[in-house]
Amino acid sequence: MIDHFGAIHRTYAHTLGQMGLPPPTLAQVRSAVGGGIHNSLAKFLPPERLAEGLAIYREFWDRTMLEGVELMPGARELLEQLSARGAVLAVITNKLGSSSRLICDHLGISPLLQAVVGAQDTAWLKPAPEFTRHVLDLLGARADESLLIGDSPFDIAAAHAGGMPAWCVTTGTHSRAELEAAGADRIFDHFSEMSRVI
Repeated sequence: MIDHFGAIHRTYAHTLGQMGLPPPTLAQVRSAVGGGIHNSLAKFLPPERLAEGLAIYREFWDRTMLEGVELMPGARELLEQLSARGAVLAVITNKLGSSSRLICDHLGISPLLQAVVGAQDTAWLKPAPEFTRHVLDLLGARADESLLIGDSPFDIAAAHAGGMPAWCVTTGTHSRAELEAAGADRIFDHFSEMSRVI
């Protein structure tokens, strides 16, 4: 839903630089993210330095995460369209829940959302079925009347684990072929295309 890779890459570069390591490329960061910061940062650091890296990352991230973040084209319009039709909307993410709520506030979409649930809000991350079920319960929603929109195999697995379809956009870190291989139920190149058929 958002383009946050500038801030994410900047924070990885800062973290590794502070640890005396070469900064990663944007492509390396894009290929690493998706499973939560602990799992992603572990792809760049040895286990014995991970706690140090996480502390540096989180301090810098908290100070700079709103710099350059923006909604993907068509995302706001899709949320507004669905909200106007009475859909109950929420964000389920492997980003920190506290950060995600700040981002949604910053982008002005919080009034369209019933909940924003992320890492450290529960004991789970996507694609754990417990995480998906928790959010459905929080919303008072039924899986057979719900849809998860995402851009990664984590989203697809989370949707299917929760008993709902996964519609994906190719604006994230995974290609159409990768999303097809992961079992996406529908794939779109952008949110505006999805808006026309949802």
